[in-house]
Amino acid sequence: MGKQTGNISTSYNVLVALRQIIQAIDVHSKKLIKQFGLTGPQLIVLQEISRSQSITASELAKEISLSQATVTGILDRLGKRGLISRRRSENDRRRVFAKTTPAGGKMLDAAPPLMQESFTEQFNCLETWEQNMILSSLQRLVALMGARKIVAAPILATGSIENVKESVNNFPDVKEEGRKPKEA
Repeated sequence: MGKQTGNISTSYNVLVALRQIIQAIDVHSKKLIKQFGLTGPQLIVLQEISRSQSITASELAKEISLSQATVTGILDRLGKRGLISRRRSENDRRRVFAKTTPAGGKMLDAAPPLMQESFTEQFNCLETWEQNMILSSLQRLVALMGARKIVAAPILATGSIENVKESVNNFPDVKEEGRKPKEA
C-alpha cells in the first residue's frame, strides 16, 4: 500500500512539473506575441536571416529544422510587416533570397531571447551525466505518454499540434510517423 501511495504522489508531482513546463512555455509565447507581434518561429526565422545576411527559404528551412512550406509562410508574414525583403538571384531566377530590413533589425534588437536559448545555455552548464539523466527521463516520459510517433522541431510551443499551427501561424512542422507532414 505504501509503495502505491508513493507512486501516486510521485506521478502527481511529475504531472505538476510537466504542467509547470507547459505553462512557462505558454506564458513566454504569449508575452512574445503581445509585446512584439512575433511568434517564436517567426523570431527564429528573423534571427537566422540576420545571422546569414541573405539566405533562401530552403537553406533557412534546413538551418532551423522547419519545413520549407512553413518557412515560406513565415517569410510571407515577415515581408508583409516590412521586417524582411526578398530578391531573386540574378544567376538563377528560381532562387529567392531573404534579407532583414532596418525595421527587422530594430525588432531583433528589442526582442528578448527565446526560451530555448536560455534553456540551452543553462542545460549546457550541467554535468554530462546530469544532461543524460534528464534526456533519458524525458524520453521515458514521451514513451509513457504514447508520444513516440510525434516528430517535432526543437522550438518550444504549447497547445495541440493543430491548434498551435493555427493559432500562431505555421508553427514547426510536426507530423505523425508514416504520414506526410501537414503543410499549413
